[in-house]
Amino acid sequence: MASRSAVGSSVGNTALRLSNSVVAWWWTGTARPCDRCARTPSTHRHPLTSCRPRTARNDVTMSSKLKSLLHKIKRRTWMKYALRGVGGNDNFERLDLAYSIKDPWNMDSPGEAARFEATNRIIEREFGTLDSLLELGCGEGHQTLHFARLARQVYGLDVSEKAIERARERVPGGKFAATDIFSQPWLSGDAKVDLVTACEVLYYLSDVEATLKRMSEIGRHCLVTIFAPAARRVGPHLDRIPGLRKDWIWHGGTVWLVCWWRNE
Repeated sequence: MASRSAVGSSVGNTALRLSNSVVAWWWTGTARPCDRCARTPSTHRHPLTSCRPRTARNDVTMSSKLKSLLHKIKRRTWMKYALRGVGGNDNFERLDLAYSIKDPWNMDSPGEAARFEATNRIIEREFGTLDSLLELGCGEGHQTLHFARLARQVYGLDVSEKAIERARERVPGGKFAATDIFSQPWLSGDAKVDLVTACEVLYYLSDVEATLKRMSEIGRHCLVTIFAPAARRVGPHLDRIPGLRKDWIWHGGTVWLVCWWRNE
């Protein structure tokens, strides 16, 4: 039986072949309309020799768009494979596998940036400046970097060692550990942080109730964000929390539910 790395390599090669086919299509005459009339060569109404030449600026713009398209194809192909069987079952091995490529969740996208900024505004409005913040499911530290604007000390947990290594590089002042919330290494006894967050995390866990309980045990306050379509699974657990408050984040056609509560 082929090893997982061999299978992953095969998937990567498939993505590369697909990307190459897109390149071939992109650079054919039918994919490069005339700069003068925006028609393809087969539908030109004037001699090709009369078309004004392509400019270097146009080529640079097209090259940038092409690179973005190829990266998107590669990431989506990879994640379709890596996340097979993930969802509500603590499949941490597959989640770690996803980080075989950098930024597998596309956290550098405008949509995620909008979510980060909106989450920060809610935290600042509700809790002000914090001494400490613990992020459950910190990934490569993209949102941790935003949280660091609000808290003097940020802590990050993720089940992927690969992700944690990148988070340490992205947020040098943060403290990170490759483990789950039940094995976090910093708090013991009655010690608490000011805020515990779980953003886009809960739907990958089998025991949401236990995770929320542990968050409340180690955090004076807690905050959760959920991709709205997944609220049906996670929402009932959150609704049982006393004093729960809610808000929404909108970006384009994407919606996230934000929930927070106080434990003291």
